[in-house]
Amino acid sequence: MKIQTIALASILSLTSLSMAITAKADTVQARCDVYPKGEDRASWYGPCTFSQRQGFVSIQLQNGRRYELRPVGNQPNNYRDQNGQRAYRESGGLGDSGTIYRLAKESIFVYWNSGSNNNQSSSNSSSPTPVTRIIRRTPNQITVRITEGEFKYSGVLRRTSGNTFIGSDGRVRVIYDRQTGRITVINAVTGDEFYNYIYSDVNEGRL
Repeated sequence: MKIQTIALASILSLTSLSMAITAKADTVQARCDVYPKGEDRASWYGPCTFSQRQGFVSIQLQNGRRYELRPVGNQPNNYRDQNGQRAYRESGGLGDSGTIYRLAKESIFVYWNSGSNNNQSSSNSSSPTPVTRIIRRTPNQITVRITEGEFKYSGVLRRTSGNTFIGSDGRVRVIYDRQTGRITVINAVTGDEFYNYIYSDVNEGRL
């Protein structure tokens, strides 16, 4: 009897461990861009946590906002959000780089390849730092010029929330965190990261 009890305890322990590993595998650190419906500028950008279990999807943004999507019957890629509104996943929207969820009032772009800031810093540690110039236009708009070799970007970044400014020319998206001084440049289509560096300039104090 004692041997059976020990065997049962061992089986339960292995089962619990297997369930924990499975649950962990279904949760990944990612990066999310949130776009209001009909807009081409993100209202929020940053790290997020993506979870998927038995068809149910959870997206937790770093700012505390959370999206819960539940599958609808046998309709692939169709969901209802936490408010009962219709939502769907756009197949192939970002290829292998991520996925897109279309909600009633927002679209959420989830990128798999940029989930960890630490990994980003390590992978780009050997990349040259571009020549960067930032000029303030208004409290909510700044002009940025970035050059490095053949790469050139010149455009307006708009404040999206707090100290975050974002702009895009269709080819790349530039995100500037004024509080930390970090500038991130990514491919606007695939989400691949080109540059990730800290901007420092004696003129930055004029912003």
